Amino acid sequence: MFNKEIYQQRRHRLCDQLSTGIVLLPGHTESPMNYPENTYLFRQNSHFLYFAGLDMPGLFVIIDVDSRETILFADELTIDDIIWMGPKPSFKEIAATVGIEKVLPVAQLAPYVEKALCQQRTVHYLPLYRAETALQLGALLNRHPATLSEGVSEAFIKAVVAQRSVKSPEEIAEIDKASEVGYLMQEYVMANMHPGKTERELAGMAEGLALSKAAGISFPIILSQRGEVLHGHDHSLVLKKGSLVICDCGAESLEHYACDYTRTTPVGGRFTPLQRDLYNLVLAANNKAFDLIKPGVFYKDVHQACSLVLAEGLKGLGLLKGDMNDAVAAGAHSLFMPHGLGHMMGLDVHDMEDLGENYVGYDETISRSSQFGLRSLRLGRRLQEGFVLTVEPGLYFMPALIEKWKAEKINADFVCYDKALALVGTGGIRIEDDAIVTADGCRMSGSKRPPVTVAEIEAYFKD
Repeated sequence: MFNKEIYQQRRHRLCDQLSTGIVLLPGHTESPMNYPENTYLFRQNSHFLYFAGLDMPGLFVIIDVDSRETILFADELTIDDIIWMGPKPSFKEIAATVGIEKVLPVAQLAPYVEKALCQQRTVHYLPLYRAETALQLGALLNRHPATLSEGVSEAFIKAVVAQRSVKSPEEIAEIDKASEVGYLMQEYVMANMHPGKTERELAGMAEGLALSKAAGISFPIILSQRGEVLHGHDHSLVLKKGSLVICDCGAESLEHYACDYTRTTPVGGRFTPLQRDLYNLVLAANNKAFDLIKPGVFYKDVHQACSLVLAEGLKGLGLLKGDMNDAVAAGAHSLFMPHGLGHMMGLDVHDMEDLGENYVGYDETISRSSQFGLRSLRLGRRLQEGFVLTVEPGLYFMPALIEKWKAEKINADFVCYDKALALVGTGGIRIEDDAIVTADGCRMSGSKRPPVTVAEIEAYFKD
């Protein structure tokens, strides 16, 4: 937890942004795994963490925008709680650590909200993604949970995005801490890419590192020889010598700030000549992004510049033809990279995307494209100092997609379909690092970059 003044400043700024009304900020409750007392690892709501800082279940905060008063609703431990979980400070003491002076029992929450509704005060709340929270808010607001989306406060969404998009030095320090653990996770996987091991073994050990060194993983680990499957969580395959394995993973710091790294490693530690050429092409696109990222640049333009690097390289390998500026404009390269270059990152690995990708990644100056591939770019807006984002170009050989484009003659002026189909089975390659936008450019998160060149990866493998 940060100093209490940081949380107070965040709440005061929120009041300035919203002008009037009350803000409903529900924390998460415990979520049962297979019976009520056996719960999943608790993860607090990120917006609650940002404004209230308290990392424990069953809490609710209301911010009165007009009076600038913040109230924590929480029940003190019962003797049964103490028997099972041990004693802890009172909630008045806990609240004081984040600058909250008023604490009320949970039983007073509903009457407080009911009074505000009777006074016809504006009630601000954010989109909901947990069913138990929707049930709680539905009861408080006397609305069916299915209709809660109609009352979501756009002003609150925009205020949160405006604050959370720009990371403070304290937040960047936490992201750097997470990145140190992410480095160790990638280090372990690379060093143990032995034929005969299972994907599950490597993914499990990487997750164990995140739990032993930090607060756990920042998202379910993607580790697969089926690299053409963008989010492959199966982990059931045995590693086969010569296959490429994508490992996309990250850790959370103890304050729950994320990192997100991807590396692609050959089983057995040696790239084939073709794999090396494809890998170096993706690495060139990744490095190009870091050359371009700086305040004032639209990330959509960075995406397109990296797409051109990929397209020119694919033309050199005989997979594309024609003028590559025209090919990128037409989206021909997206046959091989159907996703965007990256996304915002912070307390969430896909930062604030529960609020809506278009609020986070786009604004009144730029709108989302409808073109295949480019429409999957989560972040297109102008970059600012303090933004933290991922850079993750890739190349993939998806048989269903190639066959569809060939049958429908999509971008036939640019794509060499037969050569593309000949590479089915190659899988996929992705290289991902995290960029922190600085005053005059950017830097990578953490103190060092995980091994990334062909020589570094091959040297790192332990025979």
